[in-house]
Amino acid sequence: MAALAYNLGKREINHYFSVRSAKAMIHVNTFSRVADFLERNEAKNCLVDKHIAFIGDSRIRQLFYSFVKIINPQFKEEGNKHENIPFEDKIASVKVDFLWHPEVNGSMKQCIKVWTEDSVAKPHVIVAGAATWSIKIHNGSNEALSQYKMNITSIAPLLEKLAKTSDVYWVLQDPVYEDLLSENRKMITNEKIDAYNEAAVSILNSSTRNSKSNVKMFSVSKLIAQETIMESLDGLHLPESSRETSAMILMNVYCNKILKPVDGSCCQPRPPLTLIQKLAACFFTLSIIGYLIFYIIHRNAHRKNKPCTDLESGEEKKNIINPPVSPLEILLQSFCKLGLIMAYFYMCDRANLFMKENKFYTHSTFFIPIIYILVLGVFYNENTKETKVLNREQTDEWKGWMQLVILIYHISGASTFLPVYMHIRVLVAAYLFQTGYGHFSYFWIKGDFGIHRVCQVGMHYFFLSLQHAFVPNLNYFFSLRELFLAFWLTVETSLPAIMYMFFGIFTDSRLHPNKEYPWICPFSLQFIFCLVWENFIRGSKIVYTYIHHGTSYFIENFLIRMTEVLFSYMCNDVE
Repeated sequence: MAALAYNLGKREINHYFSVRSAKAMIHVNTFSRVADFLERNEAKNCLVDKHIAFIGDSRIRQLFYSFVKIINPQFKEEGNKHENIPFEDKIASVKVDFLWHPEVNGSMKQCIKVWTEDSVAKPHVIVAGAATWSIKIHNGSNEALSQYKMNITSIAPLLEKLAKTSDVYWVLQDPVYEDLLSENRKMITNEKIDAYNEAAVSILNSSTRNSKSNVKMFSVSKLIAQETIMESLDGLHLPESSRETSAMILMNVYCNKILKPVDGSCCQPRPPLTLIQKLAACFFTLSIIGYLIFYIIHRNAHRKNKPCTDLESGEEKKNIINPPVSPLEILLQSFCKLGLIMAYFYMCDRANLFMKENKFYTHSTFFIPIIYILVLGVFYNENTKETKVLNREQTDEWKGWMQLVILIYHISGASTFLPVYMHIRVLVAAYLFQTGYGHFSYFWIKGDFGIHRVCQVGMHYFFLSLQHAFVPNLNYFFSLRELFLAFWLTVETSLPAIMYMFFGIFTDSRLHPNKEYPWICPFSLQFIFCLVWENFIRGSKIVYTYIHHGTSYFIENFLIRMTEVLFSYMCNDVE
């Protein structure tokens, strides 16, 4: 499905979904995740000082051309088709070669054998595949298939040896559209191609007895051809759009583990545990063990303190009062709950225990849950004692259904539908306003501007995001919500405090300004607010200008060893 997404576009993918496409997702889970569309500069950055070799027939040559055009779109398909084709980008130090070996024979074996020698520089990526020429030259005979198996068996150890230091891919043969084949290609049938593919897969996968083969089967092109071979001009070669998709996925296979794109997870290996993740796992494990020890001790003490009956008098002795639960036990219990939640997050998002898949937006996946929530809201309601407009219960209810709608929006992938996307943007802004309004009202009415209140709110907002940076190894700024809330929390705290100080009403007075100063009208408040806000914006501009001119200084401070994981995402870039 990742391949089809590029062939048809992300917005049109839903109209192209079929049973065969769904089967492709199941059979090739390596390529069934979201692929990333690499731009020219990204591809060059990935392939700096790299050598890629394509070995095979005309189909591999097509894949070579499409691969090179990602790096250099002006590259033209010129020259003799039955010869080697070199390509080199001297600026990026990228070298891509096509070696014409249409059959799996001694010639191909000798070419691969040269690379296994220590004195020869090996390609970093090797893409090989061939079969149709053997079928054509030998008229589809069974003897040719037997010889093909023998030749594959002879080169399998060489490919396995290369795969220890390089990425080696064997391209499975695409199906053909038999009605369009010319007379000299009529012997190339899908039945023969399937037999050759089965032979290659069985031999290459069994080349190592004790472990899994390092030679990877590149079957995406075959899956794409099952849907698009009807658009072929000669029945044998894929259309250009399909070739470009195969080349882009091949680029993803190699580059995603290097570039780590934000919008793609295809072909990325499971990330290793970082030091902070290991420390977090040890901390939560020790917390669970400590809580279990406290729980067992407390339980045994409770059993000993159970009331017992005096046999002589028949009276029940008074129960001994159990000692209260210690604060340390309560703290360990909280850490245990947090550890279980973080373990669940890690297993779902980082451990690859569950299959990842593309989001396919349909109107039903978004609007049916919305209607369901609406029906629940109609039949399940409670009365409130509050009579004021925008009271606490009302704003909490609004924020609750806003969170549900935004959650459904993200799960269903509704961002591809523009009207829903625009309304959700308004909803996010309204949610931020509700949050700011609630805190501003509390600060203004209660007059509580203490550091304790600010820390409580900050803990409520940012603690889970901080845990995301430690356990699932996400960037701290993975969600922009934290940035918005951090900024507006500062505004909500500072502005009321400044205005209270301006009126001479401090935190402990708990007096509303209109009661103490009746001359203050809404227009006066609006004027003072605008005055304070204007100076706040000017001060922010000064601070931003200072930070902008000292970019390198701040980057060096953010990229120290202890804080690098919180603020850098890839290639040591500070967000």
